[in-house]
Amino acid sequence: MADQTMSSITIDASPAEIMAVIADFPAYPDWTGQVKEAKVVQTGESGRAEQVRFVLDAGVIKDEYTLGYSWDDDREVRWTLVDEGTLMRALDGSYTLVPVSGGSPPRTDVTYRLTVDTKIPMLGMIKRKAEKVIVDTALKELARRVASQRSQGG
Repeated sequence: MADQTMSSITIDASPAEIMAVIADFPAYPDWTGQVKEAKVVQTGESGRAEQVRFVLDAGVIKDEYTLGYSWDDDREVRWTLVDEGTLMRALDGSYTLVPVSGGSPPRTDVTYRLTVDTKIPMLGMIKRKAEKVIVDTALKELARRVASQRSQGG
């Protein structure tokens, strides 16, 4: 398996507010650039998704795959590929949320970790750069979506 790519951002919101955005998979096409469909196919006892089917369209990269999720309250969510797509061989990742003490509004450090393995051979350097772009873009999109939800009151 490849090396993990990791990046962090601080978002002006509580972990619960951020995790609510992360857990709202049907809304992903509204705010993520490449996810065209995200359908919850299995829900756990907590009410959160355990498996989600994604349709990805990132220009030349198009794929459909299913991720399995495990949740640690509003502290962390981890996922792994449970149904390979045409392109993906492995897709493992996590968001870890740590509240920043003090201050108002609440602030949270969000760390995104991602490991991708494709069925198409890629040079390690190119693959790591692509992962870094995916991680950084996802964090920025998440921060914008949380800010938008906060300004709309929910």
